[in-house]
Amino acid sequence: MTASIHRPPQPRPDLRGRHGLRLLAAVAAVAVLAGCASFSPDGGFASVEQTTQQRLGKEVRWARSDSDRQLIDQRVEELLAQPLAMDDAVQLALLNNRGLQAAFFELGIGEADLVQAGRLANPGFSFGRKTKGDEVEIERGLHFNLVRLLAMPLMQEVESRRFAQTQGMVAMNVLSLAADTRKAWVQAVAAQESVRYATQVMQAAEASAELARRMLQAGNFNRLQQSREQSFYAEAALGLARAQQAQRAARERLTRLMGLWGAQTAFRLPERLPDLPAQARELPDIERIAIEQRLDVQGARLAAEQTASNLGLTRSTRFINVLELGLSYNTSNEGWTERGWEIGFELPLFDWGTARVAKAESIYMQAVNRAAETAINARSEVREAYGAYRSAWDIARHHRDEIVPLRQRIQEENVLRYNGMLIGVFELLADARSQITSVNAAIEALRDFWIAQADLDMALIGKPSLAAAAAVTATPAESGGAGH
Repeated sequence: MTASIHRPPQPRPDLRGRHGLRLLAAVAAVAVLAGCASFSPDGGFASVEQTTQQRLGKEVRWARSDSDRQLIDQRVEELLAQPLAMDDAVQLALLNNRGLQAAFFELGIGEADLVQAGRLANPGFSFGRKTKGDEVEIERGLHFNLVRLLAMPLMQEVESRRFAQTQGMVAMNVLSLAADTRKAWVQAVAAQESVRYATQVMQAAEASAELARRMLQAGNFNRLQQSREQSFYAEAALGLARAQQAQRAARERLTRLMGLWGAQTAFRLPERLPDLPAQARELPDIERIAIEQRLDVQGARLAAEQTASNLGLTRSTRFINVLELGLSYNTSNEGWTERGWEIGFELPLFDWGTARVAKAESIYMQAVNRAAETAINARSEVREAYGAYRSAWDIARHHRDEIVPLRQRIQEENVLRYNGMLIGVFELLADARSQITSVNAAIEALRDFWIAQADLDMALIGKPSLAAAAAVTATPAESGGAGH
């Protein structure tokens, strides 16, 4: 708002002009300083890189240019040139997953907000021309938002906390993708092994069914015996079809996580899962580790601190929310010049800002309780993850050390009995099917262990998807398994 005073030319005190100039110079200085807020060279990506290196020991790259994309494509081709180990699959996903690349641009959005918070709003300029008879009056006005200026340090602090929260969220996306890729790789390799053993079960059942058919034709088998062997073959064929479908689904999930398409989807996997570790991990202070390291706990704490800062900003501006400084420079063709300044502000007559403060306080208490909930859930989740890890290790070790060796000894004894003509060929084939089924169950137990370990690793640094481990746990294969 500007004002114009119509009066004949008269001398003006120098003090007024000096004050106006000083005020203008002060505002200009603040504007120049505010304009110094600029973007960082890496867009805040360095913290994400550091977290990834510390927690995963992997490389991560933000493809912000064609050259970055080319470097990523080159690295992807290098990884695909050999059978993908678990760590290679994780590294490939961290480099090539386009959803993760999209998440990286949240950093650009957050940094833009941070830089914007450190810059003054553009001033307003007004220009007016008035005539009264022969008199022509020119009015010029320049307006600045003083509330924005006074609250700028607090606003910068708020946006800085929000940007740190964004960095933590992006780092969490990196860690989640790594955990999901590990589990997908385990499922894909295990499904590949299951298909191989399901094929062996079907081949044994097919041989048994064909022998039973010929013996029926020769009159050495009745219809019931032949139907039983044919049933085993049908079940084995169904089990193989299911195993093949599970393999395709697991491989496609891994393909999506690694961001592969076209000829890249023909990647090779190892023939078998890694061996079971000799000893299970002992983590007596697992809750303390989780509270100190988990990014979701740190993010919830930052969110509470951020809302506390927002509450301070709201309280600071509860009465005066609009405050403007205006500079005026008016001239006339009659020879006089008028300079001055004005301040405009909102009168708190009807709105005392109590609603804004109450809302901010509720948001703050909401953030505090969510932070407490996150910490409580983190303790529970890490205990659950460790319990599942130890159980999966015990089960896999039992399969490896007890069940599979026992089934192998039984098969060896049955071969000796068959050579001694103490059992027939059908008993021998049924035992072979049972042994293959036991081996497949051991593969599933080993698969569940590696998935449980991935969930445990994730539970120590962020929120795990514990339901995934339970979902992939399957009953031992039934394709031809029981024998007679």
